[in-house]
Amino acid sequence: MSRPAFPEQPGVALHLTQRARGGAASFLRERDRLAYQRALREAAARCECAVHAYVVMGNHAHLLVTPARAGSAARLVATLLDRYRGHLAESYEYDGAQWAEPVDASSVHARRHLLSCMRYIEENPVRARIAARPQAYRWSSFRANALGEVDALVTPHPVYYALGRTPEARREAYRAMFGPAHAERPAPVSRREG
Repeated sequence: MSRPAFPEQPGVALHLTQRARGGAASFLRERDRLAYQRALREAAARCECAVHAYVVMGNHAHLLVTPARAGSAARLVATLLDRYRGHLAESYEYDGAQWAEPVDASSVHARRHLLSCMRYIEENPVRARIAARPQAYRWSSFRANALGEVDALVTPHPVYYALGRTPEARREAYRAMFGPAHAERPAPVSRREG
């Protein structure tokens, strides 16, 4: 797979959107989403990209990443797509083109835009009416950013750290961005997707 051309600069966050070809389902089962998350974690480490927010939907995924070096985000996407294609081939004997080309990529420079982009990504399941609240959807970074759950994929962005002096203050300020219903720490949710 050739590397996509991105408007990337080291240290500048990118909002990446990967869509399935023709709107087809990309993630049929829990194991597919787990395989994608595992591939993303490995690719991010290998390609020196920090993942700040993500959501894995049925036919697309959104990522907010910051590349450490020029070309890192393009390598991340190529590596991720190659590894997930391997999962599909092994699991379903599928060897066709899974993803639409090219991957959408937008630079996110301003503080306000970065936090809005995180909220946009993590509210995706609510807008799609798959979940009533972001914390009810297992396949996103919301629980890490808003509730403090451990997620090996998520590396907080410096703008997120600037939300408060303590982890709880940051999480509270972050939840407040989602509206009054999210401002207080919600009761724990089960690990199963709703």
